[in-house]
Amino acid sequence: MADFQSIPNDKEGTFESIRDDPPTHFTFAIQSFSLLQKCSIERYETSIFEAGGYKWKLCLFPNGNKNKNVKEHVSLYLVIAETNSLPPGWHVNVVFRFFLFDQIRDKYLTMEDVKATGKRFHAMKTEWGFDQLIALKTFNDPSNGYLVDDECVFGAEVFTCNEKSQGKGERLSMIKGATSCKNTWKIENYPKLEKGSMKECLESEPFTAGDHKWLVRLYPNGFGEGKGNSVSLYLALADSSALPAGRTVYVDFTLRFMNQSNQRIIQSKATYWFSASNDISGWQKFLLHSYLAVLKDAFTVEAEVTVMGLCDKMP
Repeated sequence: MADFQSIPNDKEGTFESIRDDPPTHFTFAIQSFSLLQKCSIERYETSIFEAGGYKWKLCLFPNGNKNKNVKEHVSLYLVIAETNSLPPGWHVNVVFRFFLFDQIRDKYLTMEDVKATGKRFHAMKTEWGFDQLIALKTFNDPSNGYLVDDECVFGAEVFTCNEKSQGKGERLSMIKGATSCKNTWKIENYPKLEKGSMKECLESEPFTAGDHKWLVRLYPNGFGEGKGNSVSLYLALADSSALPAGRTVYVDFTLRFMNQSNQRIIQSKATYWFSASNDISGWQKFLLHSYLAVLKDAFTVEAEVTVMGLCDKMP
């Protein structure tokens, strides 16, 4: 049985307490929390966990939910997931609480709505939570124990009835001092791009960035919306089948075309969460065929890849 100790709280509608026991359903650990700001991750959604016969995820705004004009606070929400599988007219009444681990005192700060009746999730309202879960000034103060050595732990319990189960979790690790890797792929004797004149897809040799293997995939005659009118270009995770189960990799990458004088012709930049099931990202219309004359017969495809963070399942 959890040992609760209520504490004073000036946030209207919120009940806070201290307890020893960890969250029943989900734990969410973050390493290098400050890098979430530097990497411009305004919103982070966790993987899905189950509780009370339904599927859920947490949605974290490390700098506050700008859509609700929240500043100088951490915002956190519970979101019901995979609602397409629920019957028409579904609704779920839920009592939930969030957790923040005090690493100094080995205690958990719990936060929940004071209304014992809970919250009603339905098709028009799929998330509930706290716009101002905790002030960043309080959260960032190491003496409070919530953010120590730039690491923190959030958690959640979700009850649709008198339900208890062993929860799962994940650990998000932002990488300090992440370094970029550049890889060049020279393409010579590039023929005219006429339909069927060359292979549908070209691939570079695999290269390593952030302890993972990558490759560049080029469709001379386009792919998807770029079919027949553009060159399509993608970054792909070459070793996706070798990823630990449930791992996702947060990557900042730039793909560019360079001419024979090593001058940049065109480039595009993006960030993406790569995984075994989502192992490729790029542009269907990277370069329109009408601009191909600038490439002539030879050019270089340059990939600049920086692995910014990893998210792994916790047992």
